[in-house]
This record gives sequence, C-alpha cells and structure tokens, in this order.
Amino acid sequence: MDTLFTEIEDEDVAPDAPLAVRMRPRTLDELVGQHEACGPGSWLRTAIERDVLTSVILFGPAGTGKTSIARIVAESTKAAFVEVSAIGGTVSDLRREIKAAEERRRMGRRTILFVDEIHRFNRAQQDSLLHAVENRTLVLVGATTENPYFEVNTALLSRSRVVELQSLDDDDIAKLIGNALADDRGLRGAYRLADDALDALVVLAGGDGRAALTSLELAAGLVDAGTRDEPALINQQAVGLANPHRGMPYDKNKDMHYDVISAFIKSMRGSDPDAVLYWLARMIDGGEDPKFIARRIMICASEDVGNADPQALLIAAAAFKSAEVIGYPECRINLAQAATYVALAPKSNACEAGIDAALAEVRHGPLRPVPNYLRDRHRPGSEEYGEYKYPHDYPGGWVEQRYLPEGLERGAFYRPSDRGWEAYRIDSCSRDRS
Repeated sequence: MDTLFTEIEDEDVAPDAPLAVRMRPRTLDELVGQHEACGPGSWLRTAIERDVLTSVILFGPAGTGKTSIARIVAESTKAAFVEVSAIGGTVSDLRREIKAAEERRRMGRRTILFVDEIHRFNRAQQDSLLHAVENRTLVLVGATTENPYFEVNTALLSRSRVVELQSLDDDDIAKLIGNALADDRGLRGAYRLADDALDALVVLAGGDGRAALTSLELAAGLVDAGTRDEPALINQQAVGLANPHRGMPYDKNKDMHYDVISAFIKSMRGSDPDAVLYWLARMIDGGEDPKFIARRIMICASEDVGNADPQALLIAAAAFKSAEVIGYPECRINLAQAATYVALAPKSNACEAGIDAALAEVRHGPLRPVPNYLRDRHRPGSEEYGEYKYPHDYPGGWVEQRYLPEGLERGAFYRPSDRGWEAYRIDSCSRDRS
C-alpha cells in the first residue's frame, strides 16, 4: 500500500514512544475534556459507540484531542480505518484509495478515511472526495486547526458535520498530567510534582494537552527516576530547564486571539508604540499568521489614520506584501515598522465616519436622482442634460459646481479633522478657492 495511505490495525505503542503518544486515550471515557463535543449524549459519542459515524470535520486548537478521537474511532469501528497524509497526497492517490473503498463496500465493509490537517488539501484534492463522501463510499474524518468554514470547500462541508473542540482548561491539563504520572503507560508512579511545578506546566501548556505531556516528559528526563514507593520529585526548576522559552498562552481562533488583536488595534489607535510592540510580540510568539496581523494594520491605517497621513496605508500595504513574500522570522521587522508608524501617525476617522454616514443615507434615505449635467452623455437626448463644467478648463483646476444630489449639502458626510495632511488640505483648498 502506498506510504501516503496507511490502514490502521490494532497497534502496540513502543515503550520509548513520546509520552503524549503512550498516553493517547483508548476510549472516549479516557478522553480528557471535550464534554460538549463528545460527552455522554452527544451526537459524536453516540455515533462512535454505535459504529454509525458519518463524515465529520473535527476543528480545534492543537492538542485538544482531534487525533485521539480519530484513533478511538479506529479502535472501536468495524470499518477499515485509513489514515491519509494531507501533505504529500495527490488527487491520483485519493482516487486510488476511493477505488479500494469501493471494493471493500462491495464486500460489505465500510471505509473510514482520516485526513489530519485537512485544510492542507487544495481545492482539487478536496473536490476529489466529494462524490465518495456523498454516496458514503467512505466516511470522512477530517481534522484541522484552521476554521473549516474558510479552509474547507463549502461542498465538502455541506456533506459533513463540523464538531468544534475547545482548548483544555487548567483542570483538564492537571488531570492529564496526573494520569501520565500514575499510569503504567506513562511515568509509572516513579515521579511526583511539586505544586509550583504543576502550576508551571499548566501555564506553559496554554490549553494544549500534547504540549503539557511533552513538557512533563522533558522535565522528568532531568530528574533521576524513583519508584512507586519513593517517587522522585520534579520541581519548578526542572520544568524551567526543560522549557527555556516560556511561550505565553495564545490561541489563534478563540478568546485570547480576539483579546490580543483587540489590544493591538486599540494601542495603534491610541498612539502608544510600546504597547503596540508588546501586543505584536505576543501574537508573533504565539504563531499568529503574519498576514492576519498585516491586514489589521492596513485596516487601522484607513480607519484611524485616514487622510491625516495617507502614507500610512501605503506602508501598511507594503508590510502585508512583506509578510506574504518573506514570512517569519524576518517579516516581524516589517510588521513592527508598519505598526509603529500607524501608532505615531496623526489620527482621523473622517473616512470611516464619512462612508458609514453615506451608506446610512443610501440605505435609509430617499432615492435621489443623479443631476442631469452629471449623467453619462453616451445616449440619445443627452444634449438636453445641461452644461457640465469641466474643472480643468478653469483656473486652479476647480470650479464651483454642485455634485451632490438635491437635498444633500457639502459636509454631509466627509468632515476632515484639523490634524496632519487633512488639516493642510483644508487650508490649501480654502486658499485655492478664495
């Protein structure tokens, strides 16, 4: 069988496998957390226990149990369970696996296809699964850390159920660690944790169960093993040595994500470059998509700076291109330059306020006709529309002329500030017209 596709049978986990692999839950009862997604009475748990699972997309942050749930399905189902590499698989590979599933189906056996990181499949690869998923030649179990409503084809989503997993809370992480310390598959009771060491592991995990177990294993490796009768102590120092880089808790699609980006935007709007750099660093350290950060800088450049400094939008756009082309780690400098520029620029929300006011008028006001002399001239009878004054025919390239429809006056929407380039343009236009 192609190495990209592996049919999963009962497998023994090697004793030297990573702790997170050895402690992978074997049943739903062993799964820590995710009570809403697969607790008693949930659709997913019922479907797994009755072996009637239909196609499902498991969506959630890293270390929340997506792969564990897929493995539980593999252990409990009577169907063939096939795991697919979303990185190296091609359309022809998928078609070959679908053909194998059709053969199993003719022999009365279902196929469950597990695709980890399904968002890495391109549109053609996802499309190649549509027919097989629709007629249940195979049951798709997809796992992704990215929002499937953005990353997975709508047609494939409509044939699947999305189940969202949540970051593990502190109690869940502490329970995982306790289980790993005591279980014979884990550390066999040979270690115990100081209270401050447990607290440190919980904070370092940031809701990621895999990260918690990895940190525990690394810390245990720095301490001579004890026995169940006299377990060795893992203290906070060992945890710190095992994790020299303290990653601040951050998730890319939950409350922390929105809170940090909100603080970042408000710091740019509030003209505080130090706060801007701190919140930017939090996002970079948390692995936030640099293009997402750059998009927010671009929005702020128009929303909060606007024409007080039109250069801000150009710099923000350049930062976005840099993030797109260069990526981490170098693009952190481009993002910092653009963000601090926006923070230090004079501020005006006249553009945002103006377009919102105009949209409100369009949506809720009366229908206002285009003045005849502004209408398009490429039609019969347009000679009756009246005179349009071409501004370049007049001194200064400007002439007094009404452009708004009747019932609206100049200043109804755009009200420039007295800051930066906007203030200069107000003074300049006033002088030009006088």
